[in-house]
Amino acid sequence: MTVISILGFILIIIGLWGMLTQKNIIKMIIGFSIIDTGLHLVIVSIGFIKGRTAPIISKAVEGLDTGKNFIDPVPSALVLTAIVIGLAITALMLVYAVKLFRFKRSLQIEDFEELKW
Repeated sequence: MTVISILGFILIIIGLWGMLTQKNIIKMIIGFSIIDTGLHLVIVSIGFIKGRTAPIISKAVEGLDTGKNFIDPVPSALVLTAIVIGLAITALMLVYAVKLFRFKRSLQIEDFEELKW
């Protein structure tokens, strides 16, 4: 395991802790964003292979066997897509938080009892 993988798992654990223990909705959203960042780091570290280069064809890599000298570009592409999706979901959660604050004048989760069983 690389340092990046370990850092990614640490961020996932910190984000989970933040989402499950905090009572403030904004802090829960921050926890979600931390989990998202940790997942990105883990996916990138899984796709990295030491000694290989990025899959960009240029004059610097001409003549090299492309099958043996490049890393797999799929994990990087997945992370780029996940960043955009994570940003959109975070923005949507923040919009809901603003609406909830306008409705109750509070962001504490205990103040929202309308949907409790």
